[in-house]
Amino acid sequence: MYDNYFRQLTAKMPLTDDERALIQSFLSVKKIRRKQYLLQEGDVCKVVAFVEKGALRSYTVDNEGKEHVLQFALEGWFISDLYSFLTGEVSVYTIEAIDDSELVLINQPAHEELLKRSPSYQAYMLQLITGAYIALQRRVTSTISLSPEERYRDLVALYPNIVQRVPQHMIASYLGLTPETLSRIRRRLADE
Repeated sequence: MYDNYFRQLTAKMPLTDDERALIQSFLSVKKIRRKQYLLQEGDVCKVVAFVEKGALRSYTVDNEGKEHVLQFALEGWFISDLYSFLTGEVSVYTIEAIDDSELVLINQPAHEELLKRSPSYQAYMLQLITGAYIALQRRVTSTISLSPEERYRDLVALYPNIVQRVPQHMIASYLGLTPETLSRIRRRLADE
């Protein structure tokens, strides 16, 4: 069950057999069904999840009941509310399975212990958190500076698997569009 997790980790960071065994001893596996929650708004995020199989999304709901998707995670991706996970404060996000999913989890105490005991894990987490920050910064820049059509084109270019696997209304929410606007953009691009 941990094969994809360790394949990704060792692609970025060499591990000794002892380090692999140490890290694996702190991991757990969880299967969740479609529409089941990994995290609900108002709870403290206690895990970082690696998606072995399936797809999840992170979103918030505004005062008018409208969902705003922050992140998707497909196989080989991590998902969490890092702010809540690192600070212990309640989350403003919900993380829900889009498909039946199999996850590799690391909880907060295990994460802290591994940071102390494994330099490779520490370096890997630094890379992940840095990558998450860069992705967030790009997303903010895209949202404030690109047209809706340009944002959709970027999503298709960067993450074609998302467009193929995630329902259109969730993609529209992620892009800050209505489903109708996204449909018009998709039609216009198909006609080109």
